[in-house]
Amino acid sequence: MSILKRKIQEFEDLLSASEVDAYQLRRLCFNGIPDEGSLRPLCWKLLLNYIPYTREKWDETLARKRELYKSFIDDLIVIPGESNLETGRVDVTTDDHPLNLDPDSKWQTFFKDNEVLLQIDKDVRRLCPDISFFQQGSEYPCEAIVHSNGQKRLHQRVHHTVLKSASVERKGLGVTKIAVSARKAAEDYAPLEGGEAHWEVLERILFLYAKLNPGQGYVQGMNEIVGPIYYAFACDPDQKWREHAEADTFFCFTNLMAEIRDFFIKSLDEAEFGINAMMSKLMQEVKSSCYEIWMRLNQQELCPQYYSFRWLTLLLSQEFPLPDVMRIWDSLFSDENRFDFLIHICCAMILLCKDQILSGDFAANVKLLQNFPSTDVQIVLTKAAELADRSSL
Repeated sequence: MSILKRKIQEFEDLLSASEVDAYQLRRLCFNGIPDEGSLRPLCWKLLLNYIPYTREKWDETLARKRELYKSFIDDLIVIPGESNLETGRVDVTTDDHPLNLDPDSKWQTFFKDNEVLLQIDKDVRRLCPDISFFQQGSEYPCEAIVHSNGQKRLHQRVHHTVLKSASVERKGLGVTKIAVSARKAAEDYAPLEGGEAHWEVLERILFLYAKLNPGQGYVQGMNEIVGPIYYAFACDPDQKWREHAEADTFFCFTNLMAEIRDFFIKSLDEAEFGINAMMSKLMQEVKSSCYEIWMRLNQQELCPQYYSFRWLTLLLSQEFPLPDVMRIWDSLFSDENRFDFLIHICCAMILLCKDQILSGDFAANVKLLQNFPSTDVQIVLTKAAELADRSSL
């Protein structure tokens, strides 16, 4: 039996048990989950605490969560003026209307939602431009949305700017020629008529998350976190899992954000688990691992904010191709101190660039670290595991 087949068999035996062994699951996943079958989607659901480790509880948990997600779509996507659609008339003294300043007005909620939606719409349209997946149609669009005559389709609530311009051409005393043209802002991903593209599904997930977490709301970059999770679930070979990719992604994303939300809240930057504390830990590890590199970066005043802020907040999702990001996340999700291991990975990335950093000037090193060179992800993870072993001694 080949090594890969033996590894797949280990996963299948573990996941088919009535009680999944959490320790063994983390041990196997830490070294990478095979791409074959439904292994990664199922393991991530367990590691992100979406489904319990007791197998007989899965059906009840999934049914309850998926029904709850449907209720979020019904309750949180507000359509103002619904009560006036039949009559077509509005009594401004009693009915809700767009100029109503009442905080409980549906119109007020609608306008506030659109401010958030505008940023989400921009971000999801340009997610993972190197692959076509998010532009493609979803196999399982949300029927309540698709058949709402466009009223609940979020992308229709934000319009891309249309610029009109005119060029004037005059020759001597002759007739003036005026050419009018209209230019629309380029759309990275265009909407699908009669269906839903995958980016539209992500737009809805992020919008509902922002509505349910008003203290945090939507922060740019969350699209990079939800994208790989949805990709894994929407590509699940098992149809009975794949058709619920949207709801499952929402809850897994919510659970993950509960762990890393401090990264996205500016007022918590200085907290124990805030982003500044994480960057300080990273530089401390670089210093203890290779004083020469640390001194070089220090002398050049190359602050970790210039490069590692993005590495840490987005869990390296923009530094590697999507398949490599998913492999990295196998290790992050399965490590009990997963954000300690994130620091080990970031430190490994810096150490692997030792020669370039020591020979480069400030500009060259900023460019190097902001555009991490193409590297075999397994080399990075092996180096990170060595650092983790050393720090545990």
